[in-house]
Amino acid sequence: MKFMDYLRWVLWALWMQRVRSLLTIAGFSIGIAAMVLLSSLGEGLRLFVIQEFTQFGSHIIAITPGKTETFGLSGILNTTRPLSLSDAEVLARIPGVQEVVPVVMGTAQIKVGGRGRYTDVAGVGALADKAWKLDIAQGSFLPDEDLYRARAFAVLGSTLKQELFGHSNPLGEFVHIGGNRFRVIGVIAPKGQFLGTDLDDMIYIPANKGLQLFNRESLMEIDIFYSPAVATATLSERIRKLLIDRHGFEDFTLITQDQMMETMDNILQILKYAGGGLGAISLLVGAVGIATILMITVTERTSEVGLLRALGCTRSQVRNMFLGEAVLLGLIGGLVGVLIIGLLLILLQLFLPALPIAMKPEIVTVALLVSMVIGLIAGVRPALNATALSPIDALRAE
Repeated sequence: MKFMDYLRWVLWALWMQRVRSLLTIAGFSIGIAAMVLLSSLGEGLRLFVIQEFTQFGSHIIAITPGKTETFGLSGILNTTRPLSLSDAEVLARIPGVQEVVPVVMGTAQIKVGGRGRYTDVAGVGALADKAWKLDIAQGSFLPDEDLYRARAFAVLGSTLKQELFGHSNPLGEFVHIGGNRFRVIGVIAPKGQFLGTDLDDMIYIPANKGLQLFNRESLMEIDIFYSPAVATATLSERIRKLLIDRHGFEDFTLITQDQMMETMDNILQILKYAGGGLGAISLLVGAVGIATILMITVTERTSEVGLLRALGCTRSQVRNMFLGEAVLLGLIGGLVGVLIIGLLLILLQLFLPALPIAMKPEIVTVALLVSMVIGLIAGVRPALNATALSPIDALRAE
């Protein structure tokens, strides 16, 4: 029997039972749609987080104060020593380092005249605009001067500037931050958010002023941006050795972006596969539907099976016909499910463009293969039942 003969027989069989076939396809399509949607959401979230982490570049090492260590039976000791501005100055001299950004963050009320607004305050170094890829819309960024004697200058995010000054020119004006007066020298162009932090609704001041403002002895972090030509492991070892020489022992933590990305990617990959797995579970409903319908079909089409066997069809040909029905039901259900999700994603992109969804071709391919395999597995038992009928007994039953 030729392939086209198989196909015509399978399509005719599905058409003759179109109500049952449609119900089975509907169940399968829902399962496939759930699988593709959850997998696409997981993949979209993964790509979103990766994009967020790499928007400032991919060659970054963050240094934070304190290192958790375990000493015998005494338990865990958190050895915290300050990260100082002088540490940042020395780290900038390491070969391969391009920018060093000391960071201290907090929240304070910003006042201008009769207007006030609580927002994030970032105490940073003069190279933060280059390192963080901040474009200047008006004026300039913080000047490159002595970290310990930096003047009380401030740079406003675009949203904060609009809230405090409206359409007026803020350059040269004074703002009060927690009782301290700062002169505005620049405005940042719209940048957007970074992991939930609105970079546009922020004010940037020198790191030494941030330490004074928040009454801190230690920087919260020192970000090191380095040349792609330098190996991350090599630079990390240089930084570790330099800071140990300065502090006496390793009382700090180095976090490379490679480590952060690898950890986040592993977590998000698990979430993506878990989402796809939950969607795949719903395919079992479709598999049960296919198995049930085909079991009933074999019983109702006993005479048809007998006639096929009497006309010379072998057991394997009869088996393949019923398996073809199961596989085709799974494939059609999968295609309908993918089509539904495709239309849904188009609507979501129109009305919720910020929602991170990425439907990749491999996700669709895997979903369709899964639907066909499940359909095939569900059709095995009914197909074997059909081949077990002898032609004489099948015709006599009619």
